[in-house]
Amino acid sequence: MNSIEPCSVNKKPIVIAQITDSHLFSSPDGLHHGYNVLDNLREVLLSVGNNAQIDFVVFTGDLTQDHTEQSYQNFVDCVHECSITVPIYYLAGNHDEPELLTKYFSVSPFLADKEINLPQWQVQLVDSKSATPAGYVTETALEKLKSAIQPNKNQLLMMHHHPIDVGYFIDKHGLQNKADFWQAIKGYNNIKAIACGHVHSAMQLTQTPNEKIKEQLVLYTCPATSIQFDPNVDGVAALVKGPGYRIFYLHVDGQLSTDVIKL
Repeated sequence: MNSIEPCSVNKKPIVIAQITDSHLFSSPDGLHHGYNVLDNLREVLLSVGNNAQIDFVVFTGDLTQDHTEQSYQNFVDCVHECSITVPIYYLAGNHDEPELLTKYFSVSPFLADKEINLPQWQVQLVDSKSATPAGYVTETALEKLKSAIQPNKNQLLMMHHHPIDVGYFIDKHGLQNKADFWQAIKGYNNIKAIACGHVHSAMQLTQTPNEKIKEQLVLYTCPATSIQFDPNVDGVAALVKGPGYRIFYLHVDGQLSTDVIKL
């Protein structure tokens, strides 16, 4: 478990870039619904690398589209080409093999830790990969999540699959045990937000996990580095949009703010 000390005593927020859903191929020229996804990933990583505010990157899964080992190597090569030096934490998406992520992400700047412990904040990466394209957080993973939550720290949970329906075809492949997930976290008032990938769009959705408190918990979804889904099509179709990513600002007073970067 990593414990990160503050760089200074000022009130600068911790800044996290979330990138997701690169859907790479073995070929650098591979196209996903007409878009060169490696070029799009490179554009995102160059933007991240040019932002000196960013302290960490979290990749929330679906690295590969063709499930080849070379696609993983292409991701690593692109990270190095773009001179990313801040730590990159990662989760497996439904397209990914966790063993291949471990193999190829064994070099700097990748870190396998699933918690980022900060003075005022704790970021937890929740495994939602299952044997199908849909997500499932096992009972063991839910218990691990609950036992890891530090009550004196603000919490940001990050995952691949979405625990709230978004209203288009990807809901068929969303988190299958949503009720179990929300039941597990409903007693924790220090969870400030949840972030996910998978939906290929930037949205802000809300859920009320605790009826007694009546406070709504926000789910932030993230634009993909590959393509953005057309919500009006029953299946995968790309909007005429470029790649994107999301930035989170974790403030020392417990507030969370976020920007969506569209390229």
